[in-house]
Amino acid sequence: MTDTVLYGIKNCDTVKKARRWLDEHEIAYRFHDVRADGLDLSMIDSWIAAVGWQKVLNKAGTTWRKLDPEVQQQVSADNVATLLLEYPAMIKRPVLVTNGNITIGFKPDIYATCFNK
Repeated sequence: MTDTVLYGIKNCDTVKKARRWLDEHEIAYRFHDVRADGLDLSMIDSWIAAVGWQKVLNKAGTTWRKLDPEVQQQVSADNVATLLLEYPAMIKRPVLVTNGNITIGFKPDIYATCFNK
């Protein structure tokens, strides 16, 4: 069993790029689809604690833009995890968890540093 998990949505282009990079570099990982496989509050809380809620929340996506503006204005550190649990598509993707480290988004140079490649 690998201790590297890639969280995302299988049809997301950025997630596809990250998976391709991991495969090309022969890095063992488990893919966890946040929609199909689900999430729990403690998992989201751990990501927020590691990198900050502003980095975990994807405000560029369709799901965020479709939210009622009043709901958008009320998002804060106190309630963002619950919102992300309800709308997992608003999590910036992918989330890479390896050896206790959390990386949000995909950049080949950052992944190379994570895996000494």
